[in-house]
Amino acid sequence: RRPELTKAKFRRDPQGGNEGIYLTGDLGRMLPDGFLIHLGRKDFQVKISGQRIEVAEIESAMRDLDTIKEVVVMAREDRFGDRRLVAYVVPNNHPAPTVSVIRNALAEKLPSYMIPSSYIWLDALPLTPNGKIDRKALPVRDNSRPCLDTPLVAASTAVEEQLVKIWGDVLGLDRFGIHDNFFDIGGHRLAAMRVVSRVIEEFQLEVPLQSLFQSPTVA
Repeated sequence: RRPELTKAKFRRDPQGGNEGIYLTGDLGRMLPDGFLIHLGRKDFQVKISGQRIEVAEIESAMRDLDTIKEVVVMAREDRFGDRRLVAYVVPNNHPAPTVSVIRNALAEKLPSYMIPSSYIWLDALPLTPNGKIDRKALPVRDNSRPCLDTPLVAASTAVEEQLVKIWGDVLGLDRFGIHDNFFDIGGHRLAAMRVVSRVIEEFQLEVPLQSLFQSPTVA
């Protein structure tokens, strides 16, 4: 009894046959040999920085990594209200892979705007009583430094200390090193714009946004 929804979900056979087609809302990919891969639901399509993203595609790319057993990707707002991608990951083995390793692997498969900026490790994904993933029960990110390949090196100059404070304020991190990659510790394009704006304001120095992408560490 909802004619508009019925019209949207039930279509005529494009080949001209008598059978109708029902759009299930599932996302799939057909391989050249006819093999159909089910990627997940289209209900979780999100928009990040003007880009429309199917999180099922990101989850599929992450599940293809040998180090990951299960994963859920969601769009969450940071402290400034900017939406970013957060990945909840159940690793195949312990210790879990570092964020650096995962981001580098995903960079070979996905465009940069589809790579999650934050990663939260779980022993298991929370489930509802009927066995589906309980997205409402997924935790928010804390203020701790993620596990990285780079050693933690503290600031040693006044300029480094000031930059660390700016980065920490924008990213909501309590502690990180001067050699940590901005994008490995939760940075994204909108956060980069905020950092550069603060640097220009506090140092009275014209710095192009691209400089943070070219040299993404405090050092």
